[in-house]
Amino acid sequence: MLQSGRIVFSQMDEVQYGKPAAQAASELAQRYGANRVFLMVSGTLNRETDEVEKLRRALGNKCVGTFDRMPAHSPRSAVIAAARQARDSKADLIVTLGGGSITDGAKAVQLCLANDISTVEDMDRIRGAAEIKPPVVRQVSIPTTLSAGEFSGIAGVTNEATKVKEMFRHPACIPQAVILDPEVTRHTPMWLWLSTGIRAVDHCVEGVCSNESTEYSNASSLHGLGLLTRGLVAVKANPNDMKARLDCQQGSWLSMTGLAAGVPMGASHGIGYVLGAVFDVPHGHTSCIMLPSVMRWNKPANADRQALIAKAMGHEGEDAGDVLDSFIRRLGMPRSLSEVKVGREHFPRIAQQAMGTPWVPRNPRPIPGPAQVTEILELAL
Repeated sequence: MLQSGRIVFSQMDEVQYGKPAAQAASELAQRYGANRVFLMVSGTLNRETDEVEKLRRALGNKCVGTFDRMPAHSPRSAVIAAARQARDSKADLIVTLGGGSITDGAKAVQLCLANDISTVEDMDRIRGAAEIKPPVVRQVSIPTTLSAGEFSGIAGVTNEATKVKEMFRHPACIPQAVILDPEVTRHTPMWLWLSTGIRAVDHCVEGVCSNESTEYSNASSLHGLGLLTRGLVAVKANPNDMKARLDCQQGSWLSMTGLAAGVPMGASHGIGYVLGAVFDVPHGHTSCIMLPSVMRWNKPANADRQALIAKAMGHEGEDAGDVLDSFIRRLGMPRSLSEVKVGREHFPRIAQQAMGTPWVPRNPRPIPGPAQVTEILELAL
């Protein structure tokens, strides 16, 4: 019986790489006819480097405002604050410079502007709604980390009242363009660069290991995994290796091919959502901690797929969970829940909440209930 499927391409226009970010952003604003550009940027980059000022200078009088107060995990209140400032500025283009929380925050801002959302409570109207107005004010993203949310039409936003990371989505809230400039990533703390690199590794791995993967997404994910495996080690050894940084960025881009085309992730992503929203574990660290344990738990269901992972990482014939474990340790990243002070007493809540994520129910080895999530958590303790 022939395999059947459907590959969905995103509404992103282009990816530029290897060109100075400020120059590229200015040229895109000109080409898109944008005259009122609103910046959403990392507070640290704004305060401690000249990268944001370079953007402002390149944009000139087209720059109408800067928002630099987006915390980790994109809380609703910060999204509303940014949307209010963008609305007051009469922005016609948003340019982001920073990590995944800023990128996701801006995606949600696009939806707030299009749907007249002005309060935290109003956001309930567009979460999971069948009919919402598409963004009119689009986004250009300059990422400084590797978690690759800029290649997705989904915004992960934390509801502070419930401590749940919620997904806001629309095909047109994916950035219109992404600019990959390794130079702007020099300021990213090494732990953040490496851990978000493992987040991208997680995209590759869970994409290939999914029961719903495709030949198209597998090809991109496996090549992306190879670029990330080599690039992360090289950047850790020499932070000034711009070619290795660009390899990591391009590997991160390739890691999202599956997700962007509709391939679901698995339990590492699902449990990671809960660890981030409830315990404020950094985005990348959730993958460092959970991915090897999820692989070991899943192995009875997909050993053939896991063999592809080990081979792409240069360890053909070895156990993929072990290969990932030693790779993450080599980068000096946390490998256990106890290292981020999450103990057994929290397992019931994590397990219950993980069942409500989009990914745990689509894990390649079936997870019918919280008991199986707890088994995985025990492996990660």
